[in-house]
Amino acid sequence: MGEAKEIWSAPITPRTGVTPVVASPPVSCPPSQLHSPSLTRSPLLENGDHPAHRRTSKTPKTPRTPRTPRTPRTPGGIITSLTPRFLTPLGSPVRKALRLTKLDPQDAWLPITESRNGNKYYAAFHTLCSGIGIQALVLPFAFTVLGWAWGIISLTIAFVWQLYTLWLLVHLHESVENGVRYSRYMQLCFVSFGERLGKLLALFPILYLSAGTCSTIIIIGGSTARTFYQVVCGDSCTAKPMTTVEWYLVFTCAAVVLSQLPNLNSIAGVSLIGAITAVGYCTFIWVISVAQGSMPGVNYNPVRPGSSAQNAFNVLNALGIISFAFRGHNLVLEIQATMPSSEKHPSHVPMWKGVKVSYTIIAACLFPLAIGGYWAYGQMIPADGGMLAALYAFHSRDVSRFLLGLTSLLVVVNGLCSFQIYAMPLFDDLESQFTTRWKKPCPWWLRSIFRLFSGFMCFFIAVALPFLSQLAGLIGGISLPVTLAYPCFMWLKAKKPKIYSLSWCVNWFLGTLGMGLSVVLVAASIYVIIDKGVNVSFFDPK
Repeated sequence: MGEAKEIWSAPITPRTGVTPVVASPPVSCPPSQLHSPSLTRSPLLENGDHPAHRRTSKTPKTPRTPRTPRTPRTPGGIITSLTPRFLTPLGSPVRKALRLTKLDPQDAWLPITESRNGNKYYAAFHTLCSGIGIQALVLPFAFTVLGWAWGIISLTIAFVWQLYTLWLLVHLHESVENGVRYSRYMQLCFVSFGERLGKLLALFPILYLSAGTCSTIIIIGGSTARTFYQVVCGDSCTAKPMTTVEWYLVFTCAAVVLSQLPNLNSIAGVSLIGAITAVGYCTFIWVISVAQGSMPGVNYNPVRPGSSAQNAFNVLNALGIISFAFRGHNLVLEIQATMPSSEKHPSHVPMWKGVKVSYTIIAACLFPLAIGGYWAYGQMIPADGGMLAALYAFHSRDVSRFLLGLTSLLVVVNGLCSFQIYAMPLFDDLESQFTTRWKKPCPWWLRSIFRLFSGFMCFFIAVALPFLSQLAGLIGGISLPVTLAYPCFMWLKAKKPKIYSLSWCVNWFLGTLGMGLSVVLVAASIYVIIDKGVNVSFFDPK
């Protein structure tokens, strides 16, 4: 006891000539390390040789009283506590057991997880940019087959369904039980279904939703750039116009230059511009169409040209078009991976806030566009191009060239911005091949080569398959499980809800229904393509 009193007592007046030692607060990780994806422990908390830890006083140290160990240690001396000191405040009254997030150190070298300083605003920008785009312009064409009532009902059900599965993905990103963050959709598929089955089920749809969407963006962006030139130039232009392939090349070069931004967080401003332009042209198109009034002799009766089997396949193809309008779920985990996460501030909170704001805006764009466009044009909606083609076909002389040119320009800018976020998984996969093999980050010049290769590979696909944008129903059926079915099965696998509980029943029902719909929609779309035909022109874009 005597020794203890000597340790804890302090002199009333400091000794002369000796500077009193001021106790410094415990050293913790700087904010940059807290956000680092490769952090697996707190090095500064255990490094006693750091200069900040050396005492400047010459007073000899008194022996410390031994403390009762609060955290178990392994034979090697490694702390096995589930609550790291830099995650839980020292004064917290109750400490909840939380496994420290285990992240692959290579994540610090890859563009998706290289920066983890995202927030709810960045999440809203990325989600809005990837959740709305050119695919929304063909929604009124689905109404020509479904009609008013079933068109609105189908669109509403699809919106609510995909919003629910989006909520599932946001909450599946972090596994408290395993202490892992699933930063990529394919990674979560492998964990849920196994590597072999995960590749079989999800590889092709996700590959299309990245490379195929980028190719489609080049097709539509290049064609719209040509239209913009024609609107601005007018009839008095004497310059020789460029070919469609040359416009594709111009668009691809601009997209590749913009793709040199290093990581997903660095394109937050690009996604904001993409979101603004998407909302802009969607609003312009439906407002102009409604303001001009419905077309003379417009007809709202659903198209029923053939046998019952043909009509049924046409209805299913229209449902595929609606499902294609809600894409972007393959990017949700990647967007959430750009955020820091801790016990008190898990990443799903700001992510869901950003999602709610973005999908409120998406609903405010999609529903007026589909309903207003169908009211204005009815059965006259072109199958190829949708509302944008209808605007040019029916109102090129009624609407000022300024509005037509501005709408075209917004579509082009939105395509350039959307290309960046959809191409990011391609860049990430190529760079991961290098980092896995060589165990070091990708140099800047090789990163540029990878992105040049990815951009011009999509350009080659766009030139080889210029009719890709006409396969909206087929693509929607193929990618439907990624949006509406797989998240339900992933939730069942990860959370293991009680059998016959509400969560168990709902997810089994929606997952099974989504898989069944996918098979039926793909078959119906193939039938419609064979029956009506597609303007197939390999290496001959018009």
